[in-house]
Amino acid sequence: MTRSAKSVFYFGLYIALFGVLLIFFPNALLGLVNVPPTSEVWIRLAGMLLLFMGFFYAQAGRSNLVPFFKWTLLTRGVAFFFVLGFWLGGFVSWVILAFWLGDLAGLLWTYFALRSENAV
Repeated sequence: MTRSAKSVFYFGLYIALFGVLLIFFPNALLGLVNVPPTSEVWIRLAGMLLLFMGFFYAQAGRSNLVPFFKWTLLTRGVAFFFVLGFWLGGFVSWVILAFWLGDLAGLLWTYFALRSENAV
């Protein structure tokens, strides 16, 4: 796997893990980010979506789908600014923003890997 493929593959595993946690242990994860516990199904559906999204990322990494890697630079970047805006607006705690800093680090890994491979 190329460096950019590895960055997307491991990001896929990262978000799939959060998906599994939200499906099976939603309130434990919600407690970590200062969100009240819930018994509603929406959080498990969000976990399912993360799990599926993680699958797509991991498979794209395994298949070295460079166009997909480039698309993720845009969507992951925009997602970070959405979360930053939610934090600035007081809708989420700083802990959620901190998790998204990890996502931003993954985006930068992918970007610099693509750049070193002359793919950007």
